[in-house]
Amino acid sequence: MESATLTYNGKKIELPIIIGSEGEVALDISKLRKETGIITLDPGYVNTGSCRSEITFIDGEKGILRYRGYPIEELAEKCSYLEVCYLVIFGDLPTADQLKAFEERISKHTLLHEDMKKFFEGYATNAHPMTVLSTMVASLTSYYPKATVEEDMEKNMIRLLAKVKTIAAFSYKKSVGQAFIYPRNNMTYVEDFLNMMFAVKTENYKINPIIVKALNKLLILHVDHEQNCSTSTVRMCGSSESTLFHAISAGIDALSGPLHGGANQAVIEMLEMIQADNGDYQKYIDMAKDKSTGFKLMGFGHRVYKNFDPRALILKEATDEVLAALNKKDPLLAIAKKLETIALEDEYFKERKLFPNVDFYSGLIYRALEIPKEMFTVMFALGRMPGWIAHWRESRIDPAFRIH
Repeated sequence: MESATLTYNGKKIELPIIIGSEGEVALDISKLRKETGIITLDPGYVNTGSCRSEITFIDGEKGILRYRGYPIEELAEKCSYLEVCYLVIFGDLPTADQLKAFEERISKHTLLHEDMKKFFEGYATNAHPMTVLSTMVASLTSYYPKATVEEDMEKNMIRLLAKVKTIAAFSYKKSVGQAFIYPRNNMTYVEDFLNMMFAVKTENYKINPIIVKALNKLLILHVDHEQNCSTSTVRMCGSSESTLFHAISAGIDALSGPLHGGANQAVIEMLEMIQADNGDYQKYIDMAKDKSTGFKLMGFGHRVYKNFDPRALILKEATDEVLAALNKKDPLLAIAKKLETIALEDEYFKERKLFPNVDFYSGLIYRALEIPKEMFTVMFALGRMPGWIAHWRESRIDPAFRIH
Protein backbone atom coordinates (compact mmCIF):
# COMPACT_ATOMS: atom_id res chain seq x y z
CA MET A 1 0.00 0.00 0.00
CA GLU A 2 1.29 3.44 -0.91
CA SER A 3 1.78 5.97 1.88
CA ALA A 4 2.89 9.51 2.57
CA THR A 5 5.44 10.40 5.24
CA LEU A 6 4.78 13.15 7.77
CA THR A 7 7.68 14.42 9.90
CA TYR A 8 6.91 16.25 13.15
CA ASN A 9 9.37 17.00 15.97
CA GLY A 10 11.85 14.61 14.41
CA LYS A 11 9.33 11.74 14.37
CA LYS A 12 8.12 10.21 11.13
CA ILE A 13 4.69 8.68 10.60
CA GLU A 14 3.47 6.81 7.55
CA LEU A 15 -0.03 7.84 6.42
CA PRO A 16 -1.73 5.33 4.08
CA ILE A 17 -2.90 6.43 0.65
CA ILE A 18 -6.44 5.32 -0.22
CA ILE A 19 -7.65 5.11 -3.81
CA GLY A 20 -11.38 5.58 -4.37
CA SER A 21 -13.65 3.77 -6.81
CA GLU A 22 -13.16 6.49 -9.43
CA GLY A 23 -9.41 6.83 -8.93
CA GLU A 24 -9.58 9.74 -6.49
CA VAL A 25 -6.81 9.85 -3.88
CA ALA A 26 -7.17 10.31 -0.12
CA LEU A 27 -4.72 10.46 2.76
CA ASP A 28 -5.78 8.36 5.78
CA ILE A 29 -5.05 10.42 8.91
CA SER A 30 -7.12 8.31 11.32
CA LYS A 31 -4.02 7.45 13.44
CA LEU A 32 -2.45 10.92 13.28
CA ARG A 33 -3.52 12.08 16.73
CA LYS A 34 -2.78 8.76 18.39
CA GLU A 35 0.78 8.61 17.10
CA THR A 36 1.76 12.31 17.10
CA GLY A 37 -0.67 14.07 19.41
CA ILE A 38 -1.61 16.57 16.71
CA ILE A 39 -4.84 17.05 14.77
CA THR A 40 -5.74 18.75 11.52
CA LEU A 41 -7.67 21.99 11.05
CA ASP A 42 -9.90 22.16 7.98
CA PRO A 43 -12.58 24.88 8.24
CA GLY A 44 -15.71 23.82 6.44
CA TYR A 45 -14.27 20.33 5.77
CA VAL A 46 -13.23 21.57 2.32
CA ASN A 47 -10.30 19.12 2.17
CA THR A 48 -11.67 16.38 4.39
CA GLY A 49 -13.56 13.18 3.57
CA SER A 50 -15.58 12.34 6.67
CA CYS A 51 -16.42 8.76 5.72
CA ARG A 52 -16.18 5.98 3.17
CA SER A 53 -19.28 5.87 1.00
CA GLU A 54 -20.41 3.93 -2.07
CA ILE A 55 -23.58 5.92 -2.73
CA THR A 56 -22.66 8.91 -4.89
CA PHE A 57 -19.69 10.16 -6.90
CA ILE A 58 -19.18 13.76 -7.98
CA ASP A 59 -16.44 15.27 -10.12
CA GLY A 60 -17.05 19.00 -9.99
CA GLU A 61 -14.36 19.81 -12.54
CA LYS A 62 -15.86 17.53 -15.19
CA GLY A 63 -19.52 18.02 -14.26
CA ILE A 64 -20.08 14.35 -13.36
CA LEU A 65 -22.73 13.02 -10.96
CA ARG A 66 -23.36 9.29 -10.47
CA TYR A 67 -25.58 7.30 -8.09
CA ARG A 68 -24.07 3.88 -7.36
CA GLY A 69 -22.05 4.18 -10.58
CA TYR A 70 -24.99 5.12 -12.82
CA PRO A 71 -24.79 8.49 -14.63
CA ILE A 72 -27.48 10.90 -13.49
CA GLU A 73 -28.43 11.55 -17.11
CA GLU A 74 -29.47 7.91 -17.62
CA LEU A 75 -31.36 7.65 -14.36
CA ALA A 76 -33.30 10.88 -14.90
CA GLU A 77 -34.33 9.82 -18.40
CA LYS A 78 -35.10 6.13 -17.93
CA CYS A 79 -36.08 5.48 -14.31
CA SER A 80 -38.94 6.13 -11.95
CA TYR A 81 -38.25 7.88 -8.66
CA LEU A 82 -38.87 4.68 -6.66
CA GLU A 83 -36.40 2.76 -8.86
CA VAL A 84 -33.73 5.30 -7.92
CA CYS A 85 -34.79 5.13 -4.27
CA TYR A 86 -34.19 1.38 -4.35
CA LEU A 87 -30.86 1.86 -6.10
CA VAL A 88 -29.32 4.32 -3.66
CA ILE A 89 -30.59 2.52 -0.54
CA PHE A 90 -29.88 -1.10 -1.48
CA GLY A 91 -27.04 -0.69 -3.99
CA ASP A 92 -28.49 -2.03 -7.25
CA LEU A 93 -31.34 -1.19 -9.59
CA PRO A 94 -34.29 -3.46 -8.83
CA THR A 95 -35.50 -6.26 -11.10
CA ALA A 96 -39.10 -5.99 -12.30
CA ASP A 97 -40.26 -8.25 -9.45
CA GLN A 98 -38.22 -6.39 -6.84
CA LEU A 99 -39.59 -3.04 -8.03
CA LYS A 100 -43.18 -4.30 -7.93
CA ALA A 101 -42.71 -5.61 -4.38
CA PHE A 102 -41.03 -2.36 -3.33
CA GLU A 103 -43.85 -0.24 -4.79
CA GLU A 104 -46.44 -2.39 -3.03
CA ARG A 105 -44.65 -2.04 0.30
CA ILE A 106 -44.51 1.73 -0.11
CA SER A 107 -48.20 1.99 -1.00
CA LYS A 108 -49.22 0.00 2.09
CA HIS A 109 -47.53 2.47 4.46
CA THR A 110 -48.65 5.85 3.09
CA LEU A 111 -51.40 6.46 5.65
CA LEU A 112 -50.64 8.43 8.82
CA HIS A 113 -52.05 7.51 12.20
CA GLU A 114 -55.28 9.48 12.58
CA ASP A 115 -54.00 11.07 15.80
CA MET A 116 -51.28 12.82 13.79
CA LYS A 117 -53.93 14.98 12.14
CA LYS A 118 -54.28 16.72 15.51
CA PHE A 119 -50.64 17.76 15.34
CA PHE A 120 -51.32 19.64 12.12
CA GLU A 121 -54.21 21.45 13.80
CA GLY A 122 -51.81 22.88 16.38
CA TYR A 123 -49.74 24.81 13.84
CA ALA A 124 -50.41 28.38 12.85
CA THR A 125 -51.72 28.73 9.31
CA ASN A 126 -48.58 30.62 8.30
CA ALA A 127 -46.18 28.01 9.72
CA HIS A 128 -43.54 27.21 7.13
CA PRO A 129 -44.10 23.71 5.67
CA MET A 130 -40.45 22.79 6.40
CA THR A 131 -41.05 23.37 10.12
CA VAL A 132 -44.11 21.17 9.97
CA LEU A 133 -42.29 18.49 7.97
CA SER A 134 -39.38 18.32 10.41
CA THR A 135 -41.46 17.98 13.55
CA MET A 136 -43.93 15.54 12.02
CA VAL A 137 -41.10 13.26 10.86
CA ALA A 138 -39.56 13.36 14.35
CA SER A 139 -42.94 12.50 15.86
CA LEU A 140 -43.04 9.22 13.93
CA THR A 141 -40.67 7.83 16.57
CA SER A 142 -43.51 7.91 19.11
CA TYR A 143 -45.63 5.70 16.84
CA TYR A 144 -42.82 3.30 16.02
CA PRO A 145 -40.86 3.04 19.30
CA LYS A 146 -38.82 0.07 18.08
CA ALA A 147 -37.17 2.31 15.53
CA THR A 148 -33.69 1.51 16.90
CA VAL A 149 -34.11 -2.26 16.81
CA GLU A 150 -32.04 -3.76 13.99
CA GLU A 151 -34.78 -5.96 12.53
CA ASP A 152 -37.14 -2.96 12.25
CA MET A 153 -34.69 -0.71 10.40
CA GLU A 154 -35.73 -1.67 6.86
CA LYS A 155 -39.41 -1.47 7.75
CA ASN A 156 -38.91 2.04 9.10
CA MET A 157 -37.04 3.10 5.95
CA ILE A 158 -40.09 1.96 3.96
CA ARG A 159 -42.45 3.71 6.37
CA LEU A 160 -40.56 6.96 6.09
CA LEU A 161 -40.41 6.95 2.28
CA ALA A 162 -44.13 6.21 2.16
CA LYS A 163 -45.34 8.65 4.79
CA VAL A 164 -43.15 11.64 4.00
CA LYS A 165 -45.11 12.49 0.85
CA THR A 166 -48.33 12.35 2.86
CA ILE A 167 -46.83 14.62 5.54
CA ALA A 168 -45.57 17.01 2.86
CA ALA A 169 -48.96 17.18 1.13
CA PHE A 170 -50.81 17.60 4.44
CA SER A 171 -48.41 20.42 5.36
CA TYR A 172 -49.44 22.24 2.20
CA LYS A 173 -53.15 21.62 2.77
CA LYS A 174 -52.79 23.01 6.28
CA SER A 175 -51.13 26.18 4.94
CA VAL A 176 -54.01 26.90 2.53
CA GLY A 177 -56.79 25.84 4.88
CA GLN A 178 -58.04 22.93 2.77
CA ALA A 179 -59.18 19.46 3.85
CA PHE A 180 -56.59 16.71 3.74
CA ILE A 181 -56.75 14.31 0.80
CA TYR A 182 -55.85 10.77 1.77
CA PRO A 183 -53.27 8.73 -0.19
CA ARG A 184 -54.42 6.26 -2.83
CA ASN A 185 -52.85 2.91 -3.62
CA ASN A 186 -53.86 2.86 -7.28
CA MET A 187 -51.52 5.69 -8.24
CA THR A 188 -47.77 5.95 -8.72
CA TYR A 189 -45.70 7.67 -6.05
CA VAL A 190 -45.59 10.97 -7.93
CA GLU A 191 -49.24 10.84 -9.05
CA ASP A 192 -50.39 10.18 -5.49
CA PHE A 193 -48.39 13.12 -4.15
CA LEU A 194 -49.84 15.48 -6.77
CA ASN A 195 -53.35 14.24 -6.02
CA MET A 196 -52.92 14.82 -2.27
CA MET A 197 -51.54 18.30 -2.99
CA PHE A 198 -54.07 19.59 -5.49
CA ALA A 199 -57.26 17.54 -5.31
CA VAL A 200 -60.15 18.98 -3.31
CA LYS A 201 -63.10 17.18 -1.77
CA THR A 202 -65.58 18.49 -4.31
CA GLU A 203 -63.78 17.51 -7.51
CA ASN A 204 -61.22 15.10 -8.92
CA TYR A 205 -57.71 16.23 -9.76
CA LYS A 206 -56.78 15.45 -13.36
CA ILE A 207 -53.31 13.94 -13.52
CA ASN A 208 -51.22 15.64 -16.20
CA PRO A 209 -48.52 13.25 -17.53
CA ILE A 210 -46.27 16.21 -18.40
CA ILE A 211 -46.30 17.35 -14.78
CA VAL A 212 -45.77 13.79 -13.52
CA LYS A 213 -42.75 13.34 -15.81
CA ALA A 214 -41.23 16.67 -14.78
CA LEU A 215 -41.72 16.07 -11.05
CA ASN A 216 -40.36 12.52 -11.32
CA LYS A 217 -37.21 13.96 -12.92
CA LEU A 218 -36.89 16.69 -10.29
CA LEU A 219 -37.10 14.19 -7.43
CA ILE A 220 -34.46 11.94 -9.02
CA LEU A 221 -32.05 14.84 -9.50
CA HIS A 222 -32.31 15.72 -5.81
CA VAL A 223 -31.86 12.17 -4.44
CA ASP A 224 -28.26 12.62 -3.25
CA HIS A 225 -25.24 14.89 -3.52
CA GLU A 226 -22.49 13.44 -1.31
CA GLN A 227 -21.50 14.91 2.06
CA ASN A 228 -23.27 18.25 2.05
CA CYS A 229 -24.63 20.05 5.12
CA SER A 230 -27.87 18.08 5.53
CA THR A 231 -26.43 14.67 4.64
CA SER A 232 -23.52 15.13 7.04
CA THR A 233 -26.05 16.14 9.69
CA VAL A 234 -28.03 12.93 9.15
CA ARG A 235 -24.90 10.79 9.41
CA MET A 236 -23.63 12.61 12.50
CA CYS A 237 -26.99 12.41 14.24
CA GLY A 238 -27.33 8.74 13.34
CA SER A 239 -23.86 7.98 14.71
CA SER A 240 -25.27 8.31 18.24
CA GLU A 241 -27.76 5.54 17.34
CA SER A 242 -30.65 7.97 17.39
CA THR A 243 -33.71 6.76 15.50
CA LEU A 244 -33.96 7.06 11.75
CA PHE A 245 -36.81 9.53 12.19
CA HIS A 246 -34.81 11.79 14.52
CA ALA A 247 -31.77 11.75 12.20
CA ILE A 248 -33.88 12.61 9.14
CA SER A 249 -35.66 15.37 11.06
CA ALA A 250 -32.25 16.90 11.82
CA GLY A 251 -31.38 16.68 8.12
CA ILE A 252 -34.60 18.50 7.21
CA ASP A 253 -33.68 21.29 9.62
CA ALA A 254 -30.22 21.60 8.05
CA LEU A 255 -31.72 21.67 4.56
CA SER A 256 -34.09 24.51 5.42
CA GLY A 257 -31.42 27.22 5.29
CA PRO A 258 -31.29 29.58 2.27
CA LEU A 259 -27.67 28.57 1.55
CA HIS A 260 -28.72 24.94 1.13
CA GLY A 261 -32.21 23.70 0.29
CA GLY A 262 -33.84 27.10 0.51
CA ALA A 263 -31.95 28.40 -2.52
CA ASN A 264 -34.67 27.50 -5.03
CA GLN A 265 -37.21 29.52 -3.06
CA ALA A 266 -34.71 32.38 -2.93
CA VAL A 267 -34.50 32.30 -6.75
CA ILE A 268 -38.21 33.02 -7.11
CA GLU A 269 -38.09 35.71 -4.43
CA MET A 270 -35.24 37.37 -6.36
CA LEU A 271 -37.28 37.26 -9.56
CA GLU A 272 -40.24 38.79 -7.72
CA MET A 273 -37.96 41.57 -6.49
CA ILE A 274 -36.82 42.30 -10.05
CA GLN A 275 -40.43 42.24 -11.27
CA ALA A 276 -41.42 44.73 -8.56
CA ASP A 277 -38.61 46.96 -9.83
CA ASN A 278 -40.32 47.27 -13.24
CA GLY A 279 -38.57 44.16 -14.53
CA ASP A 280 -35.24 45.97 -14.76
CA TYR A 281 -33.12 42.80 -14.86
CA GLN A 282 -30.09 44.64 -16.27
CA LYS A 283 -29.90 46.70 -13.09
CA TYR A 284 -29.48 43.52 -11.06
CA ILE A 285 -26.97 42.06 -13.50
CA ASP A 286 -24.87 45.21 -12.98
CA MET A 287 -25.30 44.95 -9.20
CA ALA A 288 -24.11 41.33 -9.27
CA LYS A 289 -20.92 42.45 -11.05
CA ASP A 290 -20.30 45.19 -8.49
CA LYS A 291 -18.97 43.58 -5.29
CA SER A 292 -19.64 46.74 -3.29
CA THR A 293 -23.42 46.17 -3.60
CA GLY A 294 -23.32 42.84 -1.79
CA PHE A 295 -25.98 41.56 -4.21
CA LYS A 296 -25.76 38.01 -5.58
CA LEU A 297 -27.79 36.42 -8.33
CA MET A 298 -29.48 33.47 -6.62
CA GLY A 299 -29.40 30.25 -8.60
CA PHE A 300 -26.11 30.97 -10.37
CA GLY A 301 -22.81 29.19 -9.76
CA HIS A 302 -22.13 26.19 -7.55
CA ARG A 303 -19.61 25.45 -4.81
CA VAL A 304 -18.84 21.98 -6.19
CA TYR A 305 -19.24 22.26 -9.96
CA LYS A 306 -16.59 24.26 -11.79
CA ASN A 307 -18.29 23.32 -15.03
CA PHE A 308 -22.03 23.21 -15.74
CA ASP A 309 -24.01 21.40 -13.03
CA PRO A 310 -25.14 18.19 -14.85
CA ARG A 311 -28.50 18.38 -13.07
CA ALA A 312 -28.99 21.90 -14.40
CA LEU A 313 -28.37 20.71 -17.97
CA ILE A 314 -31.16 18.16 -17.56
CA LEU A 315 -33.53 20.65 -15.96
CA LYS A 316 -32.83 23.36 -18.54
CA GLU A 317 -34.25 21.05 -21.19
CA ALA A 318 -37.10 19.98 -18.91
CA THR A 319 -37.96 23.61 -18.15
CA ASP A 320 -38.31 24.41 -21.83
CA GLU A 321 -40.51 21.31 -22.35
CA VAL A 322 -42.78 22.07 -19.40
CA LEU A 323 -43.26 25.74 -20.26
CA ALA A 324 -44.04 24.90 -23.88
CA ALA A 325 -46.40 22.04 -23.03
CA LEU A 326 -48.30 23.97 -20.37
CA ASN A 327 -48.25 27.20 -22.42
CA LYS A 328 -47.30 29.24 -19.37
CA LYS A 329 -47.32 33.03 -19.66
CA ASP A 330 -45.56 34.24 -16.56
CA PRO A 331 -43.61 37.54 -16.29
CA LEU A 332 -41.24 35.98 -13.74
CA LEU A 333 -40.38 33.22 -16.15
CA ALA A 334 -39.66 35.79 -18.86
CA ILE A 335 -37.27 37.62 -16.51
CA ALA A 336 -35.62 34.31 -15.63
CA LYS A 337 -35.03 33.47 -19.28
CA LYS A 338 -33.37 36.86 -19.81
CA LEU A 339 -31.09 36.30 -16.83
CA GLU A 340 -30.26 32.84 -18.12
CA THR A 341 -29.32 34.16 -21.57
CA ILE A 342 -27.05 36.82 -20.12
CA ALA A 343 -25.34 34.40 -17.75
CA LEU A 344 -24.62 31.97 -20.59
CA GLU A 345 -23.25 34.66 -22.92
CA ASP A 346 -21.68 37.33 -20.70
CA GLU A 347 -17.89 36.97 -20.32
CA TYR A 348 -18.06 38.08 -16.66
CA PHE A 349 -20.25 35.09 -15.75
CA LYS A 350 -18.49 32.66 -18.07
CA GLU A 351 -15.05 33.47 -16.63
CA ARG A 352 -16.33 32.89 -13.08
CA LYS A 353 -18.30 29.75 -13.98
CA LEU A 354 -21.51 31.41 -12.80
CA PHE A 355 -23.85 29.23 -14.83
CA PRO A 356 -27.49 28.69 -13.84
CA ASN A 357 -27.58 25.81 -11.36
CA VAL A 358 -30.13 23.18 -10.34
CA ASP A 359 -31.87 25.60 -7.94
CA PHE A 360 -32.45 28.12 -10.70
CA TYR A 361 -34.27 25.68 -12.97
CA SER A 362 -36.05 23.68 -10.26
CA GLY A 363 -37.62 26.86 -8.92
CA LEU A 364 -38.90 27.73 -12.39
CA ILE A 365 -40.40 24.29 -12.93
CA TYR A 366 -42.05 24.23 -9.51
CA ARG A 367 -43.58 27.61 -10.26
CA ALA A 368 -44.80 26.40 -13.66
CA LEU A 369 -46.36 23.36 -11.94
CA GLU A 370 -48.14 25.80 -9.59
CA ILE A 371 -46.36 24.49 -6.52
CA PRO A 372 -46.13 27.47 -4.12
CA LYS A 373 -42.66 28.77 -3.31
CA GLU A 374 -43.04 27.93 0.40
CA MET A 375 -43.15 24.27 -0.68
CA PHE A 376 -39.98 24.38 -2.81
CA THR A 377 -37.65 23.29 -0.01
CA VAL A 378 -40.13 20.60 1.02
CA MET A 379 -39.94 19.26 -2.54
CA PHE A 380 -36.15 19.21 -2.20
CA ALA A 381 -36.50 17.24 1.06
CA LEU A 382 -38.92 14.82 -0.56
CA GLY A 383 -36.40 14.10 -3.32
CA ARG A 384 -33.45 13.89 -0.93
CA MET A 385 -35.18 11.45 1.44
CA PRO A 386 -33.76 8.21 -0.08
CA GLY A 387 -30.26 9.70 -0.12
CA TRP A 388 -30.48 10.57 3.57
CA ILE A 389 -31.85 7.12 4.35
CA ALA A 390 -29.04 5.47 2.37
CA HIS A 391 -26.37 7.46 4.22
CA TRP A 392 -27.99 6.75 7.60
CA ARG A 393 -28.06 3.04 6.78
CA GLU A 394 -24.48 3.08 5.48
CA SER A 395 -23.19 4.86 8.58
CA ARG A 396 -25.02 2.46 10.90
CA ILE A 397 -23.25 -0.55 9.38
CA ASP A 398 -19.85 1.17 9.33
CA PRO A 399 -18.17 0.61 12.71
CA ALA A 400 -15.55 3.27 11.93
CA PHE A 401 -18.12 6.07 11.74
CA ARG A 402 -18.92 7.15 15.30
CA ILE A 403 -19.24 10.76 16.42
CA HIS A 404 -21.06 10.79 19.74
